[in-house]
Parts: sequence; C-alpha cells; structure tokens
Amino acid sequence: MTRAAVAPDRTPGSLREAIDGAHRRLSAAGVPSPRHDAEALAAFVIGCPPARLLVAGNLSAGQHTVFTELVARRASRIPLQHLTGSAAFRYLEVAVGPGVFVPRPETEVVVGWCIDALRMRAIDATDPPLVVDLCTGSGAIALSIAQEVKGTVVHAVEREHAAFTWAQRNVTGSRVILHRGDATAALPELDGLVDLVVSNPPYLPETQRADLEPEVRDHDPEAALWGGADGLAGPRMIELAAHRLLRHGGLVAVEHADEQGDAVAEMFRASGAWSAVVVRQDLAARDRFVTAQRDRGAVTGSEEKP
Repeated sequence: MTRAAVAPDRTPGSLREAIDGAHRRLSAAGVPSPRHDAEALAAFVIGCPPARLLVAGNLSAGQHTVFTELVARRASRIPLQHLTGSAAFRYLEVAVGPGVFVPRPETEVVVGWCIDALRMRAIDATDPPLVVDLCTGSGAIALSIAQEVKGTVVHAVEREHAAFTWAQRNVTGSRVILHRGDATAALPELDGLVDLVVSNPPYLPETQRADLEPEVRDHDPEAALWGGADGLAGPRMIELAAHRLLRHGGLVAVEHADEQGDAVAEMFRASGAWSAVVVRQDLAARDRFVTAQRDRGAVTGSEEKP
C-alpha cells in the first residue's frame, strides 16, 4: 500500500498561509520589502529568529490575530521597526519608536570606518581614544563604537527630547556618556581634546519632501531629516563643532546625502583647517560620508573617491 503525498499545510491558521497572505497585502500597499517584512513580523509575534520560521510551527489563534493587526499597520506604512520596537545595527539591536530616527544600514559603513581608524590609532596611543557622536539619535553609532573598540571613551549628544529619551534607554548599562544639548555648543570642556567626531546629521534638502517614502516622511522626526534648502546645514554644523572639539590630528566623519559628497568636501577644504579630505562610498558605491583630519594651517589636497 503506497503512502499518499502530504499536501502543504494551507489551513487558515498555518504560518505559511499567514506569511503568504501578508506578503500579498504588503506588496499591494507598496511596501518596499514585503516578503522580508512579513517574515520579520511573523518572527516577532512567535518570538523566534526569522531563520527559525521554517521549524516554528503554526500560529495560535491569538498569534494570528496579532499578526494580522501588525500587517495591517505595516500596510499603512508604519515603519517595521516601530512595530517590532527595535532596529538592527551592526552587532546591536537598539530600541526605536516614534520620535527617534531609525538607523540605516548605510550608516554602518560610516561606523566601520571610524572603528578601523580608532583601532589604527590604538597601536601607537597610550591613552584611551576620546570620541564624540553628535546628533546621536538612538545612540546606535556611539554604542557600536563603545562596544567594538574596547577602552574608548564615547560621549553622545542629542538635542531633541523624544530622541534623547530613546538614547537614554539604549545606553543604560553601557560605557556611553549621554548629554542633552545642541551639537553647535555641546561639551565645551572637551574642546581641543577629542580624537574622533562622528555624526549622521540632518542633511536632506527641503525640495525632497515629496520624494520620500511614507515611512520616512511621516514617521522619522523632522529634526533628524531636514538640513535646510540645500541640505547642507547639518554637515556645516558638524564641521564647525568638529573644528572646535578635535585635537590637532583628530578625525571627523560626517554622513551626507549621496549627491552631496563634493559639496561637503569643498566645505571642509574651504575652511583651511583640514587635511586628508576624502569622499567615501557606501556598499552600493554611492557617496555617503566625508572624512577629514584636523590640522592647523593645513593645505588640503584633491579629494579622492577610493
């Protein structure tokens, strides 16, 4: 007697059917990554890593209800990270939600450069490196540097109340020292002492408001997005703050929009206080951040795009 083939589980409460249905609904709503988000929400509801979904079993009736509600909210373009309450960043999970900028994968490349630079410095230095993260938001940059470069003293600065509250939650128990303040005037006691200043400041031009995805336009805080008419107000602020904070020979890394690399590099070059000004790319080969070295009386060379 031959065994009949077992049909795939397609009962209304099955996990596979739920994810397939969520995928279709999110795709119809224009969500950029519908399959990923459907699986991420299912894993969140079940309480397992996404990689374990294949062996997670079916949804209970209660889980199915919660999952359906979350999918509906995601279809309305509420950010996935607001629904799960966290965002992955390098080796961390940081708490995020309304009022704080959701850290992006592009910024991980900026942090990677900073970590490499600090590790190179540590070869010859006797004192722990001193780092300032301006416009810290959730604290993801500061926390990653503190975790990955042992002994580093990291100060993080945030002006906005809601974002500061999220940062407080994330840095509790870490070695990051959090300050409420404006990047332009923060930490005067560290003027001329800092080894590295890093920032992901507001840099979007006002003209791009209509072009943004709803997740960004309607849910990321405006203070973290908009950098004036040309988008360069944020990078200008960081150049001035880094000029004040850094010791001679100290480094700055500032993120910018992908079309702003040359303009931000020219800003640093024009000040006359920086050398080794370099426009650097993200993993998609788009201009993503500028690095420079604080140097009294520097004569800056031509920018590179390695």
